[in-house]
Amino acid sequence: MIARSRQLALVLTAVLAAGAACQARDHTPQTQGRPAPSATAHRGFTLVASGDVLPHTSVIEQAAFDGGGDGYDFRPMLSGIRSVVAPADLALCHMETVYGADGDYSGYPLFKSPPEVAAGLAATGYDGCSTASNHTLDDGEEGIRRTLDALDRAGLRHAGSARSAREAAAPTLLEAGGARVAHLAYTFDTNGIPLPQDRPWAVNLIDERRIVADARAVRKAGADVVVLSLHWGTEWQDTPDDLQLSLARSLTASKTGDRPDVDLILGTHAHVPQAYEKVNGTWVVYGMGDQIAGEMTNHDGTHDPRGNQSTVGRFTFSPPARPGGRWEVTRAEFVPQLYDVDAGRVVDLDAAIAQGAELHAVRDRIRDVVFSRGAAEDGLVTAGGTGKEGDD
Repeated sequence: MIARSRQLALVLTAVLAAGAACQARDHTPQTQGRPAPSATAHRGFTLVASGDVLPHTSVIEQAAFDGGGDGYDFRPMLSGIRSVVAPADLALCHMETVYGADGDYSGYPLFKSPPEVAAGLAATGYDGCSTASNHTLDDGEEGIRRTLDALDRAGLRHAGSARSAREAAAPTLLEAGGARVAHLAYTFDTNGIPLPQDRPWAVNLIDERRIVADARAVRKAGADVVVLSLHWGTEWQDTPDDLQLSLARSLTASKTGDRPDVDLILGTHAHVPQAYEKVNGTWVVYGMGDQIAGEMTNHDGTHDPRGNQSTVGRFTFSPPARPGGRWEVTRAEFVPQLYDVDAGRVVDLDAAIAQGAELHAVRDRIRDVVFSRGAAEDGLVTAGGTGKEGDD
C-alpha cells in the first residue's frame, strides 16, 4: 500500500491538475416540473452516476486535514474524478450516510458525517444524490433533516428520504438535454432500526409494487426518463444475488403500454463493484462499489481492497423517434476508479495509468467484474471508448 501510494503521489498532481482544468457547469437547482427550454428540447443528454459515499473516521480526518484547520473540505478528495463528473448533463451520487451536528461526527457503525460532504459533491459537479440506505436512520429523524438541509444548501437534489410526508410524496424531477428526469431511490433495510411509527415515509424501502406505482406516477407528473437507485445486494459479493437478479428482471419487464416504466437502474451497497447488464432492454448496474470509504474489512475480518474500488457509469440518452416514445440509451460507458486510503483521494484509474501508475491489475479486475454478465456484447465500453480488452 505504501509503495503504491508513493507512486500515485507522482501522478496525482498531473491527474488532478487536468481535472481542475475542466470547465465548471452551472449547478443552480432546477425548478421542479419547470418546462424545458425550447432551445435545448430533444437534444439528448449524458448521465453519470457513482457509488457509495461512506465517510469512515479516517475519511473524516482526511477532510479535516484538507480543511487546514478551518472545518472540513472534501473537494480535494474528489478532485480526481471531477473531469468525469462535471461535463455530464446530469450527475448523481449516492449519499449513504447522514450528517451530524456541531462536530459530532463518527464512522462505523453509526455514521454521522460532516455536512461539508455536500459542498464537496456539488463542487465536483454532482446535481443530486440518492439518500436511501441501511444507514439512513443512524441518527434518527434529525440525521435525515440535517442531511437534506445540507444538500439543499449545496444545491443538490435528493431522493430516497424525506423530512415530511409532503416531501416524500413529491417527485424528484431534474432537467437535462430537454428531458425531465425523475430520480427514485429505495433501500432494502435500515440495519434493523424501525421506521418511526409517525413517520413511515422517512425512508423509502424496497417494495416492487410500490416502485412500479411510483415510477408510473412520476411518468404522469411529466417524467420523460425514470432513473431508479436501489441500495441492495450482498456485501462483499462480486456477483449479484438472487434478489437483485429477480427484482431487476421484474422491474425492467414492467411496462405501461409499450413503454418501460423504468429506464435505468443504479445499484449500491455491496462495497464492491458488480456487473453491468442489459435486462429486457434496460441497463442495470448491480453495484457501483464504494466511491469513498476508509480501509475496510470483509466478513472474514481481513482487509479487503475491493472495498475501495468502484465505477462511474456514464449513459447517453437520445430523444425518442416519435412523440411519447422512449428515451433510449445509445451509449453505455464506465470509468474504473479507486479510493486511495493513504493519499485520501479518489483516483480515475485510466487517467492514473496514462500518467504512468502501475495500477493495471486493479483496473483490469474491475473490468472483469463489470463485464462478467455479457455487457460488452450489449455495447458497454470503458469511457475511453474501448471494449472488454481495452488499452493500456
